[in-house]
Amino acid sequence: MKGEALKGHLDLLLLAALQHEAAHGYAIAERLRRKSGGTFDLPEGTIYPALHRLERSGLLASRWSIGEGRRRRVYRVTRKGAKMLTRRQLEWRQFSTAVMGIVGPDV
Repeated sequence: MKGEALKGHLDLLLLAALQHEAAHGYAIAERLRRKSGGTFDLPEGTIYPALHRLERSGLLASRWSIGEGRRRRVYRVTRKGAKMLTRRQLEWRQFSTAVMGIVGPDV
């Protein structure tokens, strides 16, 4: 997917990818890739700055974890992040319904 199409949706995708289970950056990228059927194959240079930004804004929290002999930063959604996710999911449903009303379901 081209960067322009992703703009404005990355935060929603990251929060949604973490809503049920905390994960480190690579696992988040894999989760997005798997759940999107490969459409969201995002590079680390896109994922990590966004994770850091979401953490600075209080939507995510992180801690260091040792897994498979490696030290990794594991991210989870905060209460504030969960509220934001719920709001953004509603906005996305309204937006996508409106777009489908215009362009039609045959796209």
